Amino acid sequence: MKTAWVFPGQGSQKLGMGQDVIDLLDAKERFNYASEFFGRDLFEISQNNRDNNSSEFDLNNTKNTQICLFLVESILLDALKNKGHNPNFIAGHSLGEITALYAGNVLSFHDCVSLIKFRSELMANAADGSMAAVIGFDRQELDSFVKEIDDLVIANDNSSSQVVLSGSKIALDQISKSIKCKRFISLNVSGAFHSHFMKQPSEKFSQYLDSVDFHDSTYQIISNSDPTFSNKSQDLKFRLKNQMCNGVRWRETMDIMSHQAEELHLVEVGPSNVLGGLAKRHLKNVRISQVSSTEKVF
Repeated sequence: MKTAWVFPGQGSQKLGMGQDVIDLLDAKERFNYASEFFGRDLFEISQNNRDNNSSEFDLNNTKNTQICLFLVESILLDALKNKGHNPNFIAGHSLGEITALYAGNVLSFHDCVSLIKFRSELMANAADGSMAAVIGFDRQELDSFVKEIDDLVIANDNSSSQVVLSGSKIALDQISKSIKCKRFISLNVSGAFHSHFMKQPSEKFSQYLDSVDFHDSTYQIISNSDPTFSNKSQDLKFRLKNQMCNGVRWRETMDIMSHQAEELHLVEVGPSNVLGGLAKRHLKNVRISQVSSTEKVF
């Protein structure tokens, strides 16, 4: 049996996730460091979200979501390593790809904190377009609509029965009235992430990454924009540069994992079971575990 560690992105956050890991090694120090770097109490935000009148202190604000998720995921994965666990390969969904780079020793913790601050601010300030989740649909019909409607792309190809679309509000409204599906959910986001609408932020992010040192990964990593294995620093940097403007190809990521082993143990490292749920519905012969708190570090 081969083991894959997977790290979720935005949408997996939940209040209380900071408290669930705060007793693990270096957890308090990491929250304190990142809070000072970001200029606000990230543990308090992840825990209580007391100031509901200000988006500045809202866990669902992209500027807070991304760093809080990374802190929780990095603390948990290091706890697993300290217990002697190691994966055969790793992958992360959107923001989770940065956690995967940290897990593979491609980037340091401090580099990740700085990188996420820059990335999250770019994404939070993206004003063009929006996103919507589509659940339970005919794939051929969906692909046909995406080709026909201008300014519409599949941002997250999560599984055969779930995708997230990015596009103009006109395009999203058009497909919502046309496609037959179980659920069509408009998402409360600041922009059309993982699409051509992110071209300008993506260019700025790419320039930023040129100043960051990447190292070869300890483990094979499957990237969002190119779901194939690599542990080479140049590949991993190039793929991360492409991520913001391209879709998260998670369905293909799950397939390549399953093709590597007759039996796969998929371990979701993060506060919820979003990726585990996708794998359960999409894959056969997969064992799924979730590591979301101190008590679940096996």
